Amino acid sequence: MAIDIQKQVEYWKNGAIEDWNVAQDLISQNKVRHGLFFAHLALEKLLKAHVCRHKQDLAPRIHNLSRLAELASLALNQSQKDMLAEMNPFNLEGRYPDLLMSPPSQNEAEGYMRRTKEVYQWLMNQL
Repeated sequence: MAIDIQKQVEYWKNGAIEDWNVAQDLISQNKVRHGLFFAHLALEKLLKAHVCRHKQDLAPRIHNLSRLAELASLALNQSQKDMLAEMNPFNLEGRYPDLLMSPPSQNEAEGYMRRTKEVYQWLMNQL
């Protein structure tokens, strides 16, 4: 049975929109660790949509944003690549409590969200 790539792309894109909204809500409630986890998840899902479209196959079950961007062959600038690398630890912090570091301050989290939003919007515009 053939994979419906457009259905996969829409699935990941719609999930990313929902997770981005949750991330913004959590950050506004000063729930920084969870908010940044969902921001990471939104980027991850958008990147998986790009991987599906580029590879014409299912996205791999990985969470590394930099690796997903590579697999999608996206023409990211250095600032975008840096942002993806900076967001990677928030995936682990949300999943593995033994790796907990001190969470960013509310102000730092809002800075991450502003910079993440630029990459998020760029990825959306490419779909």
